[in-house]
Amino acid sequence: MTAAAGAPGPKGAAGLYTIITLKLGKCLLLLGITLGIYSLVGEDLRAEFERFLIWVRLDPEHQFFAALGARIQAITPANIRWIASGTLLYALLLLVESVGMIFRLFWAAWLAIGETAFFIPVEVYDLMRDFSPAIFVILVVNSAIVWYLVKNRNRLFHHIAFKPGPALAREGEEP
Repeated sequence: MTAAAGAPGPKGAAGLYTIITLKLGKCLLLLGITLGIYSLVGEDLRAEFERFLIWVRLDPEHQFFAALGARIQAITPANIRWIASGTLLYALLLLVESVGMIFRLFWAAWLAIGETAFFIPVEVYDLMRDFSPAIFVILVVNSAIVWYLVKNRNRLFHHIAFKPGPALAREGEEP
């Protein structure tokens, strides 16, 4: 079918391809963060934090960073594994979601809508507590993604209707 006949064509799916790219980019970023977190298991987190502060040319003796370093030192290797595992699971969810959207599977649209909409109340709450332009931009982008996918889900994604085959049909009925 052509784009004029109602099937999604390359021009009609630019928004979808942008969303897929954003989701895959976030997935890759989270996979990198996961590897970084796993690499910290068994390390002296406070020393690593101080080394990072020196690398970015911040004073590790500053009251804020000293207090943060003390809190970081309380993190156990088990906590690091839990954080890394959660990050990995979220990255895998984004990967499955993205691949489903690449193949235009209907369930992937709902998965993307649900996953993206899940964070909107959190972002609104965060903005009400302390306004941040970055959080505002993220809220606008996430709201636009949800709106676009809800509005265009029937046009962009395949609907699969299962019909019983001869083996599944009851006796006396035609398939």
